Amino acid sequence: MYVGTLSFDLLLGDVHSLKEKRSLVRPIVAELQRKYAVSAAETGHQKLHRRAEIGLAVVSGDTGHLTDVLDRCERLVAGRPEVELLSVRRRLHSDED
Repeated sequence: MYVGTLSFDLLLGDVHSLKEKRSLVRPIVAELQRKYAVSAAETGHQKLHRRAEIGLAVVSGDTGHLTDVLDRCERLVAGRPEVELLSVRRRLHSDED
């Protein structure tokens, strides 16, 4: 069994409140969950209205499938015009770790 995680550090565009921030972040998290069956949530920068961190995890029995899902998730977030992707941290774990 393999576990892959991604952590996205995002800069949000023209956002002036935490309410506006949630209206941008929630649809991204929901789309990741719906399209790729991953566990995803806002995991950091909760008190900052122009920054967000989204974390996700996926479990698979095949490293090729795991890498493919992580790549697709990264492309989805990077392609969102309302956010700027500052950094991505990727980790892969196996039963032997």
